[in-house]
Amino acid sequence: MTRLRAIAPLLVAAVLTAIAVVTVKSAGCDDPGRYELVAGGYQLVGGCIAPGDIVVPEPAPVAPLPAAGPAAPAKG
Repeated sequence: MTRLRAIAPLLVAAVLTAIAVVTVKSAGCDDPGRYELVAGGYQLVGGCIAPGDIVVPEPAPVAPLPAAGPAAPAKG
C-alpha cells in the first residue's frame, strides 16, 4: 500500500503531462506570427489569433473627484 501511495502521484503527473503534450500537438498553428513596429506601437502580423478572438472589455468609467474647496493657508 505504501508503494502505491508513493507511485500514484507520479503516475497522475505522467498522465497529465501526456495529455498536455497531445493537446499542444493537436492545437496546430503553422504560422506563429510576428510583431512589427507601426506608428502607434507594435502590431501582431500573422499567427493563429484573429482580431475577434480576444475580447477586451471597455474600462469602467472613473468617478469624478469631488470639487476642491478653498486651499488652507500654509503654516510656517
